[in-house]
Amino acid sequence: MPLSNIEIIHQDEALLVVNKPTLLLSVPGRAEDNRDCLVTRLQDNGYPEARIVHRLDWETSGLIVLARDADSHRELSRQFHDRETEKAYTALCWGEPAADSGRIELPLRYDPPTKPRHVVDHELGRHALTFWRVLERCGHYSRVELTPITGRSHQLRVHMLSIGHPLLGDRLYAHDEALAAAGRLCLHASLLVLGHPQSGERLRFESPAPF
Repeated sequence: MPLSNIEIIHQDEALLVVNKPTLLLSVPGRAEDNRDCLVTRLQDNGYPEARIVHRLDWETSGLIVLARDADSHRELSRQFHDRETEKAYTALCWGEPAADSGRIELPLRYDPPTKPRHVVDHELGRHALTFWRVLERCGHYSRVELTPITGRSHQLRVHMLSIGHPLLGDRLYAHDEALAAAGRLCLHASLLVLGHPQSGERLRFESPAPF
């Protein structure tokens, strides 16, 4: 498959930063017909050495970094593991939160009976922490900035659902009104800050949300 709408934000000998479109896997799925994904498109179109460092959900768009050699992959992976990176997402959520900002600290786990959904579980869940801030109040929905401190699967989507403000267009977690309010999941990785794996220089990348 061609790169098509994959925008390359930055590239050098150590890394690539790209803008992943919605409805594209970050890595190949288990089924053979799910091979099409961000990393294989890059590998097939001039970047055969590209290695995934972190992931975005299939429906989530935005900034993602890939390494171009083993040492850079190791260093970037370490930064994510040790929470030395900074990430922020722009989202549209249903309703208007009562406060202008807050934190959500609720443990999460995968829920096999309703796969691929995740749920809050105070006994078996893994620690998860999200900070949120209202950017704009728009009546039946709000534009918010979401900052995940941990990186659990579906963390932002489940955490916002847990405080009564599911994300618009979320086919897994939104109620009917919130689902119908947008034609896609309104979640976009809009900020990524990391250290260059070779020079150590602090790099900051921003991508405005397409909604």
